[in-house]
Amino acid sequence: MDAGTSEFAVPDGGDVVEAELVDDRPPGTELAPVDRDRHLSPETAAAIAASVASSTRRAYGADREAFAAWCATEGRTFVPASAETMAEWVRHLTVTPRPRTGRPAGPSTIERALSAVTSWHEERSRPKPTMRGARAVLNAYKDRLAQEKAAAAQPKQATAALPAQIRAMLAGVDRATLAGQRNAALVLLGFATAARVSELAALDLAAVVETEHGYDVTLYRKKVRKHTKNAILYGTDPATCPVRALRAYLAALAAAGRTEGPLFVRVDRWDRLASAMTRGGRTIGDPAGRMTAEAAAEVIERLAVAAGLTGDWSGHSLRRGFATAARAAGHDPLEIARAGGWSDGSRVLARYIGLGEHRYSGYR
Repeated sequence: MDAGTSEFAVPDGGDVVEAELVDDRPPGTELAPVDRDRHLSPETAAAIAASVASSTRRAYGADREAFAAWCATEGRTFVPASAETMAEWVRHLTVTPRPRTGRPAGPSTIERALSAVTSWHEERSRPKPTMRGARAVLNAYKDRLAQEKAAAAQPKQATAALPAQIRAMLAGVDRATLAGQRNAALVLLGFATAARVSELAALDLAAVVETEHGYDVTLYRKKVRKHTKNAILYGTDPATCPVRALRAYLAALAAAGRTEGPLFVRVDRWDRLASAMTRGGRTIGDPAGRMTAEAAAEVIERLAVAAGLTGDWSGHSLRRGFATAARAAGHDPLEIARAGGWSDGSRVLARYIGLGEHRYSGYR
């Protein structure tokens, strides 16, 4: 799908033969499990961990640490956890205020914490705890929140960055600076490709190819484990044209001596390419200066706040905005899913475009 056609470059069965299983092992040989059968090398463990998004790993780590601490306080075993322990823990989460918000965790946060603990059991080759009691407690909590019409009863969603909001976000960006050119390119490319901030941060200059229609940008969509090539088209308004913004940023990078490596890089307070970060004499972060996903999300949040926009702004705002605006413009949901790297039948995408049909029809 061309997201930028508007103002914003948005076997036959055979015979079954019965056979006798024959044990062809030498006499006296036994197939008994040994310790090595349960052993994972550090390299394989790291490969398994790498299959999960870094943000999810951090969240799971915090959830597991909190669960282990609660179990220690209560004199309970955290792995393997009993069904009773899981039910009591969920009840604890539904009534205990969190330091940051002063309110108990919401249902989605508790769902994530349950996933963190059950997957912990799998990683330790232990049977997952029975969750019937825990689920009953959580369902009762959801019912109570719904009856109270509490905000926590509603799934938390990022505010959609739609064309009008993006225009406002970019109005105050100084395009004469390297940082301003980077931020404009990040926002407009993020919208045009419906990219997650982690996908934007992972882009290299080699993934951006200039074409007659503008650019082709190849992103790796980690959630579906596929590469997608997205056509970036010219927009009718130069101020919000992703092709022009990307071209200006690439020229600025080249002028600064950067023609390979990461696309989106850190810029220091003097508007220069930031040097490698060090701590205790050791390099930390990406030595080539690649922005982190968190830093990219912060750019979006900061621009929205500076523009005086209200709502819950995050790195996901651009992705949601693309889906909402594309559906409002009449694009087929399957086209939107393929262009943005959503899995077929994605419930998240269905929620986004369901809103688009009713609330945002004015942005056609």
